[in-house]
Amino acid sequence: MPEGWEWDETLFLGSAPYYARGRPPYAPGLADRLAGALALDGHGRLIDVGCGPGIVTLLLAHLFDEAVGVDPDPGMLVEAGRRAAEAGIENTRWVRARGEDLPAGLGTFRVATFAQSFHWMDQNRVAAIVLDMLEPGGALVHVSDAKDGRAAPDDALPLPGPPYTAIGALVRRYLGDARRAGQGVLRHGTPGGEAAVLSGAGYLGPERLRVPAGGVLPRSADDVVAWVYSLSGSAPHLFGDRRDAFEADLRRLLAGATPSGQFAERPPDTEVFVWRVPPP
Repeated sequence: MPEGWEWDETLFLGSAPYYARGRPPYAPGLADRLAGALALDGHGRLIDVGCGPGIVTLLLAHLFDEAVGVDPDPGMLVEAGRRAAEAGIENTRWVRARGEDLPAGLGTFRVATFAQSFHWMDQNRVAAIVLDMLEPGGALVHVSDAKDGRAAPDDALPLPGPPYTAIGALVRRYLGDARRAGQGVLRHGTPGGEAAVLSGAGYLGPERLRVPAGGVLPRSADDVVAWVYSLSGSAPHLFGDRRDAFEADLRRLLAGATPSGQFAERPPDTEVFVWRVPPP
């Protein structure tokens, strides 16, 4: 849990419709890499804690008998269900709960995933709860964008990159210098230290996997707007009655950055840490 901050249910209020479009995708080889590392064979159960709109849940669902996505935001779960139906994925289940609410009668699982969600939780508490929910031989999998930069430089792109620095300045102009998060602010950022927490809870590892992204990601102005609204620090509700004015300024900024309204960037690699359940 971030220092000096308390979770509340407005953390991602209004972000769900923008999340899948706005966030850069995980590396395309992620599911195959995890299937190999964990010997996944279509059996067992997956729990994706802090699943959001089901990005990782749906990506991995075919590797299990059942995939359960857990998230406290009802809008995220509605979007996850919509995306599952659209993709024809029928072995998913969506449960409204925080990680701290587990086990919530959900039973045991072969794999638990946390995709850029663990830092919002009481990490020590959730790590201990999930360890008891995992089967012998199971694993907790922490998934995130690689934090040490992109695999390739951003030169020689066919189009300009999104003007992230200017976008950040615009958000601060509307919302202030302290990063917003729900009804509070993140004066000290979100915590790291997952390795110490998980090791202390009794997990073994980790095994680090890096899955290369590769290629160039095209981004329209609408994609970049969706990215802004997908972030907790610029979720739609934070702008209140100034949202229309903010979006108009944002779109003017984007139009000034590229006459075509199109951008390009190199997405980050995906970094995975696999933590094993100790033998009984």
